[in-house]
Amino acid sequence: MTFDDLKSKNFFTLAPDSPLSEFLLSFEYPWQALPAIKEFVLALQQKLSPDDYYEYEPGVFLAKSVKLYSHVTLIAPTIICDNVEIRPGAFIRGNVYVGPGSVVGNSTEVKNSIFIDHVQAPHYNYVGDSILGSGTHLGAGVITSNLRADGANIFVRSEAGNIATHLRKFGAITAEKVEVGCNAVLNPGSMIGAKSQIYPLSSVRKHVPPHSIHKQDGQIVPFVYDQDRDVLK
Repeated sequence: MTFDDLKSKNFFTLAPDSPLSEFLLSFEYPWQALPAIKEFVLALQQKLSPDDYYEYEPGVFLAKSVKLYSHVTLIAPTIICDNVEIRPGAFIRGNVYVGPGSVVGNSTEVKNSIFIDHVQAPHYNYVGDSILGSGTHLGAGVITSNLRADGANIFVRSEAGNIATHLRKFGAITAEKVEVGCNAVLNPGSMIGAKSQIYPLSSVRKHVPPHSIHKQDGQIVPFVYDQDRDVLK
């Protein structure tokens, strides 16, 4: 493994017509986008079609197909895209883009984060200073821990070595079709490769390569993936 695997162009698979493609790929590494999420959301709001979006309240734009339940809190600037569900008790704290087909669920809190598309955070989740790739699913109680206990800047830890992010707040970044088991904690600076699985109750502290399983004891093992059947062998 090399640091190239962690670069945005290699880490994500993004649809060319997605508004996120140009934004995320403009950064060498994905975490460099985190401080720019607010500016991205504000700029994109100016381009939204009134045929498709409405301003729910100042600085909060919802697609007309959004399913919005009662007892939610939405803080600007925020964009909620097509066919998203925002379930009761959700708390979106601003600087948030929730991509098409995603779910922000019961008692889930999101701040300064991007859900690329079809991301599910349905039950008692905290997502802070994070980017969740297409099809990522968080089990109940999954936390992205975005601040070190000592408040120091965060490193991304990988088999190729450590990379200084120069960020004090950075939760987790996932690629496509990542599955995170119930009550797992993605510690600050976690990078989870495509189609990897995190066992329930795991505490992730370093990069998990694509097509890997992170076990509760921290062991990371590869698995064989059947592309045609979209299942583990």
